[in-house]
Amino acid sequence: MVSIKDHPLARACFSLALVLLLGAVFNADGTFFQWATQRDMLRQVSVYGILACGMTLVIIAGGIDLSVGSILGLSAVVFSMLSIHRGTSDIAAIAVTLLLGTACGLVSGGVIARFRVQPFVATLAMMVFARGLAKLVSGGEKVSTAVQQADGTYQYVATPHLYDVLGARMAGDNIAVVTVILSVCLVAAWVLLAHTPWGRQLYAVGGNEEAALYAGIPVGRTKLLAYGLSGLCCAIAGICQAGQELQGDPEAGATYELTAIAMVVIGGTSLQGGKGSIWLTVLGVLIIGNLEKILSINAVGEETRLMLTGAIILAAVLFQRGT
Repeated sequence: MVSIKDHPLARACFSLALVLLLGAVFNADGTFFQWATQRDMLRQVSVYGILACGMTLVIIAGGIDLSVGSILGLSAVVFSMLSIHRGTSDIAAIAVTLLLGTACGLVSGGVIARFRVQPFVATLAMMVFARGLAKLVSGGEKVSTAVQQADGTYQYVATPHLYDVLGARMAGDNIAVVTVILSVCLVAAWVLLAHTPWGRQLYAVGGNEEAALYAGIPVGRTKLLAYGLSGLCCAIAGICQAGQELQGDPEAGATYELTAIAMVVIGGTSLQGGKGSIWLTVLGVLIIGNLEKILSINAVGEETRLMLTGAIILAAVLFQRGT
């Protein structure tokens, strides 16, 4: 008899069904069933989901990226400084931020591929470095429309129009722009994984790195690209974060890596590498997003949410042991 544990898609759908059932029971007087609640859930989970796109690529390759939250924070700070304080054009601010995020990912990937440093160690180092750099660049303060002058006073400047766009909703005020950006990232990741030679190489490296090397697959380059794209996703998420908060916070993204990993793993992508898909991550995003919203509308504290996230990661890993 075939078990549900043998099918990641069935396992993820079953988990989502359980969460939705939980929402139906603890619906906060019908709040869970309202479209506004689901719309806000999708908006709130979009930044995490963008990080999860990059994390999916890395985990399929047999790695892990602990630096995504810190790179997000650094990207948000740099983007805000360029667009708000420096008055840089939207295109230039976006381009510089995307290049910075990608560069951070490439550094991690290069250290892992060239020097064979464990992904945990390399990305932990980048996590600390990027967070420190964000605080150095920002002076340890939030980068907002309040610009400090030479005499110590503050002058308020106008918020760039791009921030209004990033924080807006479309389709009759029903879908947030950041949710659309998440959708684009998901489709792009799907195309890379399912319809390019690099995608097949990624699965091969994650499944058996030594066999992939003997088969002539450029293992180092494949890993480098995976971490580079993860950094790119971090930069996109950082821009979206800054756009929604109207500022760049050097502390932004703290613990976001836990949520991104939880989304990927609970969706069914194996932490051992070589197995998974971006659509499983979509289910993971919906599971975590709905669970967070259920806890929120029922006034459950943040400390409990963090504990639950840790428990979810452990449960998902144990559930995968039979696959």
